[in-house]
Amino acid sequence: MSPSQPAISHKPGLLIVDDDPLIVDTLNFVLSADFDVFTSASREACIRQLRDAPQPPSLALVDLGLPPRPHRPEEGFALISELLAHSPDMKIFVLSGQNDEANARHARTIGAIEFIAKPADPANIRHLLLAALSFGDSAQRSKPEVAGKATLIGESLPLQKLRTQIRQFADSPFPVLIEGESGSGKEIVATSLHEFSVRRDKPYFALNCAAIAPTLVEPTLFGYARGAFTGAANAKSGYFEDAADGTLFLDEIGELPLELQSKLLRVLENGEFQRVGETLTRKSRARVIAATNRDLRREVKEGRFRTDLYHRLSVFTLDVPPCARWGAIALPCSTTSVTSMLLAAIPHRSACQKMPNSSGCCMPSPAMCVNCATS
Repeated sequence: MSPSQPAISHKPGLLIVDDDPLIVDTLNFVLSADFDVFTSASREACIRQLRDAPQPPSLALVDLGLPPRPHRPEEGFALISELLAHSPDMKIFVLSGQNDEANARHARTIGAIEFIAKPADPANIRHLLLAALSFGDSAQRSKPEVAGKATLIGESLPLQKLRTQIRQFADSPFPVLIEGESGSGKEIVATSLHEFSVRRDKPYFALNCAAIAPTLVEPTLFGYARGAFTGAANAKSGYFEDAADGTLFLDEIGELPLELQSKLLRVLENGEFQRVGETLTRKSRARVIAATNRDLRREVKEGRFRTDLYHRLSVFTLDVPPCARWGAIALPCSTTSVTSMLLAAIPHRSACQKMPNSSGCCMPSPAMCVNCATS
């Protein structure tokens, strides 16, 4: 990427994109002992360098405020997406003075693995870069491609981005919030996060908060003591306890009753919970993945979802686009469900609630109803 660099180097490449010469020179001085450092002052210059490079760098430090609008984060966000489109395995760190929470969350959502606020200690930056590099190498050696029930099929750009984010977020201990319409594949994404992580050999539990009576959610999650309620003949552990060092997937988290949201928040904050009917405090080490088809930001504004719980759950956010916008060959689905999902996209027959061949069929056309069809 630079004629002054040797043709062959055994050091990992590091791309620094910042329009402040003092910051660039300081980082170059500190980091050049461990990395082949390449620098750019703008998004356009960076993309030109990448196109001319024999291979992309392994790591990148990207400022959000870049020319021609250095006081806004849009250029930095656009560059992150372009870097990952060019090299999906690149590990991107954001180093920016525009360090409000919304910018940090959005940077992680589109693919950055960490947000570092300016001013930052160059030695700490060096430590983070080396840790990310060594972690990625060991994970690559230990994790084969997942070929099982959680296979994402297709090569569309949205799906490639989703795969990249899954790989980046899989081993983080922080929660992940998966957002998307019903039927878009959120549960498959959650399972993929587990199977691509170091927890893949640990337990995986899933609870659909909308498919269980509200009174049963608390004992299911936290367990209960003997005699805690009618029918509790014996003590029983809950999902948080049974998941141990594994993963707990909470589907349709927006349906969780308000009175239980504070208890879930406590587990996310310090890992502590109590079984129903017990005073003994227990600890959970499970990694929480949540999914919702609701707009939780709107739910927060309308008082149906706790603000602090939303912020805890959305450290990393994955947006799963509707299948209908992706095309038939780019659906996020398991290999066993491809046929059923493709069939779901075309008109098909299903039974209405009327008697066979009776008038008033509830389907748009009687030919689509197995009870009312004449052929």
